[in-house]
Amino acid sequence: MLALDEGSSSARAVIVDVDGVIVSEASAPIEALHPQPSWVELDPATLWEAAKSSILKAMAKIDASAVDILAVGLTTHRESCLIWDRATGRPVYNALMWMSKQTDEIIARWTTDGMDEEIRRRTGLRNDSYFSAGKLVWILENVPGVREAAHTGSLAAGTVDTWLLWNLTGGKSHLTDPSAASRTAMFNIHEGIWDRELCARYGIPMELLPEVVASNAHFGLLDSSLLPRGREVDIPIMSMLGDQQAGLYGQACLDQGAAKNTYGTAGVLTVNVGTEPVIIDGMTSSIAWKIGDNTAFEAEGVVFHCGQTLHWLRDNMGMIDSIHDSGKIAGSIADNGGVYFVPAFAGLCDPYWDRQVRGAIVGLTLDTGAAHVVRAGLEAMAYQTRDNVDALIRGGIAVPSLKVDGGAIGNDFLCQFQADLLGIPVERPHGLERTALGAARMAGAAIGLWNGVSDLHESWQLERVFEPKMSADQRDSLYDGWSQAVAGARSIRPRA
Repeated sequence: MLALDEGSSSARAVIVDVDGVIVSEASAPIEALHPQPSWVELDPATLWEAAKSSILKAMAKIDASAVDILAVGLTTHRESCLIWDRATGRPVYNALMWMSKQTDEIIARWTTDGMDEEIRRRTGLRNDSYFSAGKLVWILENVPGVREAAHTGSLAAGTVDTWLLWNLTGGKSHLTDPSAASRTAMFNIHEGIWDRELCARYGIPMELLPEVVASNAHFGLLDSSLLPRGREVDIPIMSMLGDQQAGLYGQACLDQGAAKNTYGTAGVLTVNVGTEPVIIDGMTSSIAWKIGDNTAFEAEGVVFHCGQTLHWLRDNMGMIDSIHDSGKIAGSIADNGGVYFVPAFAGLCDPYWDRQVRGAIVGLTLDTGAAHVVRAGLEAMAYQTRDNVDALIRGGIAVPSLKVDGGAIGNDFLCQFQADLLGIPVERPHGLERTALGAARMAGAAIGLWNGVSDLHESWQLERVFEPKMSADQRDSLYDGWSQAVAGARSIRPRA
């Protein structure tokens, strides 16, 4: 099985053998573009080139060719979107990235028009620049000629999954799945279709949008020219999932109430809420996946800046030489010294939804050193996760334990502090890569290679449980300090 996992900062290709074991993986970097302050874009050509490069490198590592691949699974970061010409495949503009705030004026306009509650009720999301609808409208309103062409059917739009699928199939498939569609603020999660009334109010022509099919559908055949010996075999693309939903599936969170947290560029808490959507204050409600005719729903809490905080400490501040050093540095001091780091570089997402707040480091004294700031940055990843776990609990969803994944969970300090702060066990699996594995597993089940339920549960193996060791009083005292730091950061508004 070949799985492509395209994230915010890199594309990763993973090859999984018939026993479900990762036998090769490779990645290629993706650099974001910042044409103006608070604008974040991605070059669509770079997205595609990074995908191709990672696939070919992963295959070359084990001397594989097309005849060795049974099927393909695709998972990507969500909410970023773009528009391209169906005839030439050329984008009309860059992809607008999920964290970009260039659509703020459009979002404010929809609030003034009284659309906030309707968007929330129909889509499970909020009227926020994070989601895709405002991004498509921005392109329609700001790129000359695009709105006129959009009504003719000559243009195609989609999130990153749809763009990559278009290229993987040589322009033959313009499709997406419900997990990605449900993160656009254009998809009615109750009816499982694009919401025509909302799209009309947004001014988004339906002719632009991809067809939505099940997450384990046949999405088309891989373009034979992409792989060595590609003309000798037809390779179907058999799964497409948003990255967080793929991680939920890869973590075998198939039962109602099962939860995982991913510590990547962003941090995302996701819980399987069953066969009906559940709206929880401060969180979003989306579709986890649709397998055949069966739909599973999720509640989700997103932290914009999780692992990215460590990148900032390394690249911008020079406080660490590598991400892997952070745990050792954090553990070199007894505590955070009263220092809290609120990494709201582009505002706070769940459960606050305050996009105007900016990052802050509070509690500095003459005794504060770089280690305190690094520790505070690492601890912030756990504090933000507790923010969302508490929101789940307030919404009536019990969280008895938490599965974790993402690049940062190799850090024992983080995992232990997370368990201490939540007061529940944190379960780290064997193999930190669950997102690509989730896409591969679903694709394999779709072609009958594995049983999607029993084999997935059996494949998930526990590497270590981090049991909480901190007293309740200490836990609450630390979290109270975090809450005060967040309140302080939110009290200072940026100048216009």
